[in-house]
Amino acid sequence: MTRRSEWLSAELEDYVVTHSSQADELLGKLAVETAGSFPDAAVMQIGPEQGTFMTMLTRLVGARRALEIGTFTGYSSICIARGLADGGLLTCCDVSDEWTSVARRYWQLAGVADRIDLRLRPAAETLSELPADERFDLAFIDADKGGYIGYWDAVLPRIRPGGVVLVDNTLFSGEVVEAALSKTVAAVQAFNDHAAADPRVDLVLLPFGDGLTIARKR
Repeated sequence: MTRRSEWLSAELEDYVVTHSSQADELLGKLAVETAGSFPDAAVMQIGPEQGTFMTMLTRLVGARRALEIGTFTGYSSICIARGLADGGLLTCCDVSDEWTSVARRYWQLAGVADRIDLRLRPAAETLSELPADERFDLAFIDADKGGYIGYWDAVLPRIRPGGVVLVDNTLFSGEVVEAALSKTVAAVQAFNDHAAADPRVDLVLLPFGDGLTIARKR
């Protein structure tokens, strides 16, 4: 996993980033703090161009209700929350109080804390206890890869027609085209096959960041 689009040269990626709307100083500080506080896990944070894209897509969808599975230190949740329509709400699912304590602080600094509902428990439990008629306009899945198929199957029925599901790390540093060297790679390969065969969505896997699957519910 990586924060940068490794399919591009460093020079070309810098060009892409500098010719896109820029992440603000707050997100830059969050990225630096995350790298310093959690150096072994910092690669789980999305890159700046992906964050800009996710804010834009949230706005294009006109999302008022959004869902995030895997919040880490809050970069992606800030990007989604900023794109929500007036009165919108993002439900965030994570199991780490340590990581999300950083997220909660930055949500306040970003002025989006009132748009975020953090559920600090396994996402499967949160999803199973939501009201039966709860529907989302957009969802972002970026958690344990072994759980991807289960998350997909639990989330998709709750997405409105025309709504969008984003799934991160679906190229997994390019390892998905090789014989699975780990359970994690095998899980990503299985998820990609599962999602691509799902008749309920139109789907594209973009070579963006570490691979970003975008699915629109039919």
